[in-house]
Formats: sequence, structure tokens, C-alpha cells
Amino acid sequence: MAYESEPILESISTLGESLKKAPEIKGVPTGIKGLDELFFTTEFKRGKPVKKPLGGIPQYAVVNLTGVSDTGKSLMAEQFAVKRASEGDAVCFITVETTAPFVSAALKERARAMGVKDISTIDQNIIIIDAASYHRLREYIPSLLDTLAYAIKQYKIKYVVIDSITGLYESREMMARQVVRQLFNFMKKWYQTAIFVSQKRSGHEELSPEAAGGYAVAHIVDCTIVLAKQFIRSRYDESLYGLPIGELIRLFRIDGCRMCGHDTSTHVMYITEAGLVEIGPTLKELRETKK
Repeated sequence: MAYESEPILESISTLGESLKKAPEIKGVPTGIKGLDELFFTTEFKRGKPVKKPLGGIPQYAVVNLTGVSDTGKSLMAEQFAVKRASEGDAVCFITVETTAPFVSAALKERARAMGVKDISTIDQNIIIIDAASYHRLREYIPSLLDTLAYAIKQYKIKYVVIDSITGLYESREMMARQVVRQLFNFMKKWYQTAIFVSQKRSGHEELSPEAAGGYAVAHIVDCTIVLAKQFIRSRYDESLYGLPIGELIRLFRIDGCRMCGHDTSTHVMYITEAGLVEIGPTLKELRETKK
């Protein structure tokens, strides 16, 4: 499309004018034990900076949750959806990899594990868009966004989960930046708090934010959380992680968040027998307890 060369005057504003439209930074509880206290804002008291816990991920943030397969990404996304729905909020869960009936069963299982007393609350508050079953939703982003816009208006949705965005460009990775940018801009326009699950290739560095499609996701979103798993294979690994050879350790790190402060340490991550993700101590804390 060719554009005429002319100034777009409505794109210009002063900082003060833009701030009038900026939302207050608040925390959104995720339902993931150990995660919510890792985000904070900073206040100054008597001239010294003091951290003020946010109590969740920043409201209206678009969070990229990335890792190789079987690191707990979908579990975390499901916990977030169940937590928000159980609090009475409408959540849209866009499933790209698994059809709606199977995702529904997983969400119900997650709700039982989380101790949700009234399961009927998530029946009404989680709205599923089945992009796994409908080729056009996966291949033509405008159709997906039109469908999501309808759902937001119809159900008054506040939160969106996409599992996974990688599935929206897996056969055309050159389009990754364009696809992610469209999704990101949509979430901002509609004031949604969103979780984008993205898949890392096994060849990528475990704790890097790079996902399939390169760094397109991490460069565009507000926050990236990286999940990894590491087998203890050597004496060096033993000393580094404080576990014996043959064990598996799961790791968690907030790679960046431009909307608020965040913990920068690498943490141990656990998946319980009930299938819930919990964020544990930092690696430094773990090693100290093993001494």
C-alpha cells in the first residue's frame, strides 16, 4: 500500500496529554504460588527507594511466557485463567494447539487442584476460542482479532491467554514480528491483560528469551518470563544446583518487564503432583540450604 507523504497530526501529543489516558499500575494475582511478589513499584521515603510489592503481574501488561516443551508454560497459563475466572473476571482462552474439549478438561483439572470451591464460576467466566479446530483463525490474524473483539464485547472480557502464539506463525516464521505486533497492539487497544505462551526450540539457550521466530516476541511484549529445565549431568552441575547427578531441576526467570520493577534472580520452579506450578527459592538460596 502506497501512502502520501503528509504529517499525521493526531499522532502528536505532550507527555501530560498522554498521561491522562495512562492506566494506574496495579497487580493482577496469577494463582501461581511465589510469583506475584516478584513484581514491584518503587517509592521514595526519606530520600531512599523502597520497594512496594505489586501483588501480581502488571495490569494491562502483555506477558510472554516462553520455554522449551514440558517446562510448565501451559500449566501456568491455565492457573492464571482459572484464578481470574474464579474471582469473577471474564477470561478468553485462545487455544491454538489443542482443541476446546481437551483444554476444557485441563482447565477443570487445574481448578480442582487449586481448590476452587465453586467450579461453576469458571464454566461461565472462561470463554474459549478454538483456533486449533478452525484453520482460518490460525492462518488469518484479522479473523482471529475480529472474533476476539466480538467475544470481548459480548462477555466483557478483561484477560486473554493465547496458547500458543507460536502456532500462529509456525509455518511462516518470517511473519513472526508482524503477527506478534498485531496481537500486542490489539491487547493495548482493548485494555487487556494478556499471557502469550511461546515455544522455544531445543537448540536455543535454555534461559534466553528467544522463542521460535527469533526475538520478535520478546522485543515487542511488555514482559518476558523464561522457563527452563536442566538435567544434572556432571560434578559442576551438582555444585551449581546443589542436586545429585541424574536429577532434573526446573528454572524460572523474569527476563524483563518495562511496566514495573521485578526480581532479576533465577529461581527454582516446581510442578506439584497435582499439576500446579510453584516458584521456589533463588539458586543462591538453594545452594546455601544444601551446604
